[in-house]
Amino acid sequence: MTRTALGAAAVALFVAAANLRPAIAAVSPLVDRIRTDLDLSATGVALLTTIPTLAMGVCAPLAAVVGRRYGLRHGVLLGLAVIAVATAARVFGGSAWLQLICAAAVGAGIAIAQTLLPAVVKTRFADRAGLVTGIYTAGLGLGGAVAAGVTAPLADALGSWPGALASWSVLAVAGMAIWSASRTSLNLDSTPALAGTNRPGASQTDAPQAATPAGPVTKGLPWRSGLAWRITVLSAVNSALYYCELAWVVPLLHEDGHRDATAAGVLLTVMISIQVVAMLAVPALLGEGRDRRAGLVLTTALTAIGFAGLAAAPATATWVWIAALGVGHGGLFTLVLTLPVVVSRDAAEAGRISAMAFFVGYACAALVPVLVGALRDATGDFHLAFGLLSGLTAAMLLPIARLREGERTGATAIGRDL
Repeated sequence: MTRTALGAAAVALFVAAANLRPAIAAVSPLVDRIRTDLDLSATGVALLTTIPTLAMGVCAPLAAVVGRRYGLRHGVLLGLAVIAVATAARVFGGSAWLQLICAAAVGAGIAIAQTLLPAVVKTRFADRAGLVTGIYTAGLGLGGAVAAGVTAPLADALGSWPGALASWSVLAVAGMAIWSASRTSLNLDSTPALAGTNRPGASQTDAPQAATPAGPVTKGLPWRSGLAWRITVLSAVNSALYYCELAWVVPLLHEDGHRDATAAGVLLTVMISIQVVAMLAVPALLGEGRDRRAGLVLTTALTAIGFAGLAAAPATATWVWIAALGVGHGGLFTLVLTLPVVVSRDAAEAGRISAMAFFVGYACAALVPVLVGALRDATGDFHLAFGLLSGLTAAMLLPIARLREGERTGATAIGRDL
């Protein structure tokens, strides 16, 4: 692949990934308005983050069906289209039920696109997996950062929080256009995401030949692999922490840090912006083909320190805790997302491991923001909840310590590149 084609493909991946978080991140700066207009408790408003996360988990295995039927390029495009339509539909609703339906549909679209992206990386960028995963993860983080910082002022300008939420459909349409234009540079038309069921017009010589059994969409997932389960656990906690950051960092800083909603939103944007830099810098510093466990340990420790600091003293040394979460969780996020790519033999296996990690991981992660909201309602503040998030982060060190080279999933060695 020429440098020009590689650059065009990287841009397409970056923009596609940038659409995977704004519909969720945009809710946090508007929490107070949404709670007031829809008459919701903290637990209730957390559902606007939890429902799409749950949908992302439930619908992740369906991405395999989409990939087999339509191929990688059209599969990701379909996911972006679902995100665009569901996000735009938010403009019509000031009712809780409509917003929750739109949130669920957004989650389904994210599940399709996000689950197929590791297969895209494995198919076309196997020798640059860490760097390219960092690029699309940075796009994912930047999309969330911009949404967190811009949505509140946009709602003020439009005079409508549903209109502000719906405005992010414009980014999804742009993502669809750029992804469609990347046909030549990505060269994915002949490569199904999970081989086994032939897409009309697909080339048998170009398709990865790791078959996925027919039947329920979860049947071909590596349920008996210890390594796949460890990756799934790491993905679950990683995602839970991210969505708790999106949902509750701004309210915590607003309540306990004595900052107005706009200033708290700016701090969230700064934190996610630091994460974006770390998403690119950490895999670049580690390099390709090197043991990632040391990086996982260091970034996990920094993330735990950030949550502990916000739990104990949110108004003191706030920038230190924000920086720790930015550098720590930014690097951790990319390293965890890279695992299915670096440990898999081909795109089919990368897709199956990713589908399992998202299916189980997001279903579990969906519960944590609600639990944080429930603890906030029960205790009157976020101190206990964020302290528990710090402990949950530290617990990630256990599955990280058990990652070993040479582990196997079925008959395929998938741990050799750790």
